[in-house]
Amino acid sequence: MLLTGVQAPVWAQSSADSAPLTVVVTTGMVADVARGVGGDLVSVTSLMNAGVDPHLYKLTRRDLSRLMSADLVLYSGLKLEGKMDAVIARLKKQNRPVVALAESISSDRLLTSGDYAGQYDPHIWMDVSRWRETIPAVSQALGRLLPEQADTFAANAERYADELQTLHQSAQQSLNSISVNNRVLVTAHDAFGYFGDAYDIEVIGVQGVSTESEAGLKRIETLVGLLVERQIPTVFVESSVSRRNVDALIAGAAAQGHDVSIGGSLFSDATGPADTWEATYRGMIEHNVNTIATALGGNPLADSLNPANNSSASNGLVMEVN
Repeated sequence: MLLTGVQAPVWAQSSADSAPLTVVVTTGMVADVARGVGGDLVSVTSLMNAGVDPHLYKLTRRDLSRLMSADLVLYSGLKLEGKMDAVIARLKKQNRPVVALAESISSDRLLTSGDYAGQYDPHIWMDVSRWRETIPAVSQALGRLLPEQADTFAANAERYADELQTLHQSAQQSLNSISVNNRVLVTAHDAFGYFGDAYDIEVIGVQGVSTESEAGLKRIETLVGLLVERQIPTVFVESSVSRRNVDALIAGAAAQGHDVSIGGSLFSDATGPADTWEATYRGMIEHNVNTIATALGGNPLADSLNPANNSSASNGLVMEVN
């Protein structure tokens, strides 16, 4: 049975000193929340960076060392990092500070997985309003470790939540500009279910929720028929997933006389390259919204949270992804 909430362990409280808390996270999306809430009181290390598929990721010895020495471990959860389950269980058994962000959200806000019965779709971050609901779990975890800074973490969390609310509303406005007939998003794997649910777009993935599930020939043939029948002109590749299946769709449609183009590359299970705005969660979402809206005939975001473009929109917490 999948847990949707984990009782907090009794953590040792850290005394205030000059050294920031060491926070080890799994993905860039989780890292952005940790930095947004923790600010300069935390040092965040992300195990998985640009182009890395968390469904398939295997921990290295260096990763294990980082996890064991961290003041706090944050991961997405809901089986996203499936190959890490044994290590996470070990950390919890040792009563170490470990928090699964997605599992802090109420189960009535989660979508079921099409791959595995009784499990939830882990791609929560694709809906900014849902991902925003993970912020309190991070603020509370940091506050338990550094109680004298709890008010600072709470203030950072409120500011970061306001940014995500602005981003969510801007994404809605942009995606609502796509005409009804064009509101179909075909991607390499089924990572955009929450995106479609939040922003009223039909989503079709070649592979399932997990990239461990292979798309068979029958699935490809079915989707080629769908593209041709509905005259869908655009499909999308993903930065962390092989484009092989998408290319097969394009070739299959072409063989039936229907031209399909690639609308762009989307960030699904990983953020963008280090030292770029797209390396942050906010930049990742802005890129996806702009790419999808433009390719499907809509309007891009009216404003960006990128501090390089709009100094008043950022809280100054954009940092390098390690």
